[in-house]
Amino acid sequence: MSEDCTHNCESCSSNCGQRTAPQDMHVDPHDLSQIKKVIGVVSGKGGVGKSLVTAMSAVLSSKKGYKTAILDADITGPSIPKMFGIHQRAQQNEDGLLPVNTKGGIEVMSLNLLTENETDPVIWRGPVIAGVVTQFWTDVIWGDVDFMFVDMPPGTGDVPLTVFQSIRIDGIIVVTSPQDLVSMIVEKAMNMAKMMNIPILGLVENYSYVECPDCGKKINIFGESRIEEIAAAKGLKVLGKIPMKQTVAQKCDKGEIEDCKGCHIQAVGELLDEMAKQS
Repeated sequence: MSEDCTHNCESCSSNCGQRTAPQDMHVDPHDLSQIKKVIGVVSGKGGVGKSLVTAMSAVLSSKKGYKTAILDADITGPSIPKMFGIHQRAQQNEDGLLPVNTKGGIEVMSLNLLTENETDPVIWRGPVIAGVVTQFWTDVIWGDVDFMFVDMPPGTGDVPLTVFQSIRIDGIIVVTSPQDLVSMIVEKAMNMAKMMNIPILGLVENYSYVECPDCGKKINIFGESRIEEIAAAKGLKVLGKIPMKQTVAQKCDKGEIEDCKGCHIQAVGELLDEMAKQS
């Protein structure tokens, strides 16, 4: 060991006898949980539709016959329960917390299922929020799950880092919108995933266009889409383009996302089939 050793093996190229392997911080889920595949839904900022893509992907997974679950890691902005029309509180037994089932049988755990009122604000610091996300993984009895979707919080801070380090993520779906600014911010999330050695499964573009109700013409409200160009440059798949539709917004507001038809992300279903074959 050199006299100048900083004891930080990750930043050192020397192969001395004191070198230690990077610590694996992943934790196991609850003893009564058997989770085959975990997919994170991420972006670099809020408001681009991560929760919508999470919900649509889970519905698609469930309709294909896979046992599906959603871990809502967006602690300060949980919207998954409302999309599915879930208003009851989660229960627990002597073994742990029990997720709430949607009408279609999707298991959900979200902070909104634990608070007394849905509108109660979460005024917690990052480490506390990150700890709750980890507990959703370790303390909830998920049972047998083929695909779990994790609705990630925006950005690249404490909570996304905790999820990537604590939960063995099999891959992420990156959500973007047509604006150049958002594309730049999303790339930060993609770079974070690469640094954490997590595969990027593909891109979904939200707010892609508006379809004229009279002539059917597609109108690019936010300008021409660059998602194909970005995907090609990164060697990634485009998993879908979601238009701005009043019917979709209404279904979400009414808690009827499971009844939403034409979800525009059918390629996600193909991806799930491919991943299931690898199990």
